[in-house]
Amino acid sequence: MNFQGELRFDGDDYVPERDNPRLKGQLLRIWDVMKDGQWRTLREIANKTNDPEASISAQLRHLRKERFGSHQIEREHITNGLYRYRLIVNTDNTGESNG
Repeated sequence: MNFQGELRFDGDDYVPERDNPRLKGQLLRIWDVMKDGQWRTLREIANKTNDPEASISAQLRHLRKERFGSHQIEREHITNGLYRYRLIVNTDNTGESNG
């Protein structure tokens, strides 16, 4: 996974020394699961990474940001508020996803 510079998380209660190792670990585990481009629900990702679904959702949003690679996250409605997600890896340095 290519990131432009240092991984930079943020938030009201974010303390880099405390939170960066945990958030970086989550992001890398989610990346490892999703980089194959397969559709998965948050529960399916959680079952593979052991991370909370809310954290997975946040990390998927991070992957869309320029500083995390400008990857494309597709979302598809399944039923009754259940969605599945797919990562389209950005392989272009201009920030455009190929997919």
